[in-house]
Amino acid sequence: MAASDFSALEISVPEAIIRVIEDYGIKFVFGVPGGNAMHLFGALSNHRDTIRTVSVRHESLAGVMAEVYGRLTGLPGVVMGQGLFVLTNALLGVLEAQMGSTPMLIMTDMGDGEPFSHHAPYQAGTGDYGTWDAPKSFDLVTKETFVAYAPSQAVQNTQTAVRAATQGQGGPVALLYHSASLKGEVGPMSLPKLYATQSYGKPDPPCANAETVKEAVKILQSAKQPVIIAGNGIRIGQANRQLQQIAVLTGAGVATTAAGKGVFPENHPQALGVFGTFGLAAANDFIAGSDVILIVGSKLSPSDTAFENTKLIDPMRQHLIQIDVENRNASWVYPCKQVLTGDAAAVLTQMCEAIEKFSTVSPDIHAHRRTTVSAVRKRFGFFDESEYASENLPLLPQRVIAEIRKGIADDAFVTCDAGENRLFMTRYFQVKEGGGFLSPAATGGMGYAIPAAMAAKLLFPERQAIAVCGDGGFTMSMNGMLTASEEKIPIVTIVLNNSAYGWVTHYLQDQAIAAEFPDMNAAEIACAMGCRGIRVETPAQLKEALATVLDGNEPAVLDVICSKEITYREILSPLAKG
Repeated sequence: MAASDFSALEISVPEAIIRVIEDYGIKFVFGVPGGNAMHLFGALSNHRDTIRTVSVRHESLAGVMAEVYGRLTGLPGVVMGQGLFVLTNALLGVLEAQMGSTPMLIMTDMGDGEPFSHHAPYQAGTGDYGTWDAPKSFDLVTKETFVAYAPSQAVQNTQTAVRAATQGQGGPVALLYHSASLKGEVGPMSLPKLYATQSYGKPDPPCANAETVKEAVKILQSAKQPVIIAGNGIRIGQANRQLQQIAVLTGAGVATTAAGKGVFPENHPQALGVFGTFGLAAANDFIAGSDVILIVGSKLSPSDTAFENTKLIDPMRQHLIQIDVENRNASWVYPCKQVLTGDAAAVLTQMCEAIEKFSTVSPDIHAHRRTTVSAVRKRFGFFDESEYASENLPLLPQRVIAEIRKGIADDAFVTCDAGENRLFMTRYFQVKEGGGFLSPAATGGMGYAIPAAMAAKLLFPERQAIAVCGDGGFTMSMNGMLTASEEKIPIVTIVLNNSAYGWVTHYLQDQAIAAEFPDMNAAEIACAMGCRGIRVETPAQLKEALATVLDGNEPAVLDVICSKEITYREILSPLAKG
């Protein structure tokens, strides 16, 4: 019998709600207990064998960890806590999910004191006189908001919210529980009547029109220089394998957006790396010279397109084909000749099957396409920067990144923060295993790397998880190292410490204000929180420290003293300059 089969027994509402998420296969809940949400946490205590409750030191950590859970699994990550503080503190992860199409459940209370909700009780979010309006507030930042005022409604809302978060274009769904909805029991006599969670089912991933698929394949295979642009939708749709398959079948070059970095291994012979404003010259040149572009799982932001520079992408001279699960996203930025609406994995599978059945390309054409990719990489350089071997002190970011790449496993998760450090990692770090690179590319928010690494490590404990951040970003989320210590999550955090907000300092230059800091010893802070901490100043020290902490089973921080000599301007594509 399913855990959420309510036809034969009566159970408390919080217990019924937790059984629903258990039935959906959700393995983790991230949050801070408090308010009426404590009833939900209490029910979680009965499910320790199937759901791990991760208590964090701040809701911002829970929001990011839930977002990464959703991004890596396709199931909604759960952030749980008091409504007022989930809204105000967890918004980084929630907005990343909203703008990046990641499935998420926000399970929270309304802070009310039923039956006194209309008397403006402490923390109340009912929207009555003197209170804040939780439903309206969450509705502004989520895909959908469900409000439960009665016990049976609370359970049904939870069942349908999972589907809402995952169906079509994913996103965060808020589940708001009025205090009255969490009281009492539900069972066979409940009205509305409750059914087992499985009866709600999960729809098959949507496929594209078969004739449109055949037409798109015909155009792609007849191209002189085809290219595939892959976005974060590949990761959300769990379509990494299908992306590699179509790349091999077509011989096309593969570039990724900044958000999509990591969905295609950058040591693959057909890889071009990230394109766009801060992209590799090889990727930008190849796309500019392509006659057919297949865009998969990307809305194509202004940064991706170098602010819609027609020298890079121009629908007047190039044939554009776009795949997206949300029909509105396709032909939104550029008019496309073919629009394939559907799940990335499902549609790419359709295309691969159509190629094998209806379309053939001679081995000579395949070889020519691969040779063209190789020639462009050789002409412009491809992850072979001279600065990778620099002995300059303080260390250049490129040398730090080179040592990270050499020191970690090919399948390691690498998570980034915001600021210049993320730009440098996007530009100089070569991903060797599809899916292992995560950054807050939808929001660009600081404080993302540490909780993102923790979530990845919890999901895949056998793989290394490396958080790379600046000293500014570290101080915004360093309480995450307390969680890593307390929850025994052995991540490695590498702080590129240049005593500044690098992007702000280099953007404002002589007008820089509130952008530089006194020296901070992140290693000593880490030690005080129960983690391993090592300060690094030379390449030899970095190599040794990496080997030491990667072999350990405790969370660690490497405080790497870095130069401010390299700026974002040096990696800004000429296409994006005015």
